[in-house]
Amino acid sequence: MTLLQLKYIVTVAAAGTISESAKQLYIAQPSLTSAIKELENELGITIFKRTNKGILLSAEGEEFLGYARQVIEQTNLIEERYLGKTPVKHQFCVSTQHYSFAVNAFVDLIKRYGQDEYDFSIRETQTYEIIEDVARMRSEIGLLFLNDFNETVLRKILKSNGLEFHLLFVARPHVFISRRHPLADREVITNEELEDYPYLSFEQGEHNSFYFSEEVFSVSERKKNIRVRDRATLFNLLIGLNGYTVCSGVIDENLNGKDIIAVPLADENEMKIGYIVHQKNRISRLGTTYLKALEKYLDPKEEPGRECLHMRQE
Repeated sequence: MTLLQLKYIVTVAAAGTISESAKQLYIAQPSLTSAIKELENELGITIFKRTNKGILLSAEGEEFLGYARQVIEQTNLIEERYLGKTPVKHQFCVSTQHYSFAVNAFVDLIKRYGQDEYDFSIRETQTYEIIEDVARMRSEIGLLFLNDFNETVLRKILKSNGLEFHLLFVARPHVFISRRHPLADREVITNEELEDYPYLSFEQGEHNSFYFSEEVFSVSERKKNIRVRDRATLFNLLIGLNGYTVCSGVIDENLNGKDIIAVPLADENEMKIGYIVHQKNRISRLGTTYLKALEKYLDPKEEPGRECLHMRQE
């Protein structure tokens, strides 16, 4: 087993195909395939499963990938510290529901570790894909929420995929509306007052179960429903149609503009917002830095210009 073979495994796991990995590694496909096969034979395990859609990590491969990443990261640190080598291209990926604080923390991460070369990804995506990304180790960290309605189901799914949920904070539900919305002057808004306005939510694709919804009260009947795929469209419709969505109440004027405000919703439900990681994967230096940046943006004392209403830490 060589360090080069470990790098091959990490690259193929991220790319998902031998052809794309060979391009990134500047190696012929047959040579890459042969190197992986030799390592599998040496270790007596199957790291990748070959399918018509590409290659997937096996259960043994998922565990091995976690160790391989740790070895490569530590090797890079030793070479930078003692051999004076140029820092390697940093790689990091996070998958998240549509949270502004997730983007802000990502920006901070790039500012700290972004050098001449880096390969960072943030995926604002559907809940099922967040779970799948972390389970397949395409993303190191995933951000989502649990509440009384979805927690039992989602925790079972997380457990079956070898994932752990770690709480970041607990928030009361808030309504995102336009600053010019007829209800914008309310200190608290009730569900009854919202009945005649369009309700906006994020579409969840083929996994459009209520349990995967990004919004609380997803099973409630509403007269007007609009589903979208991205945050910019949702905010444009909030403004243009006097629509609303239900969320955590964490809003950033710098990212979302001054036209959107968060108003507390008169309901006792809670949103447990946290991150998921793979049980077999040790959080990297980049992952640790990202989580610390999240904590900063979830503390209203650190960002006085940002609204963070009725939120409490646990």
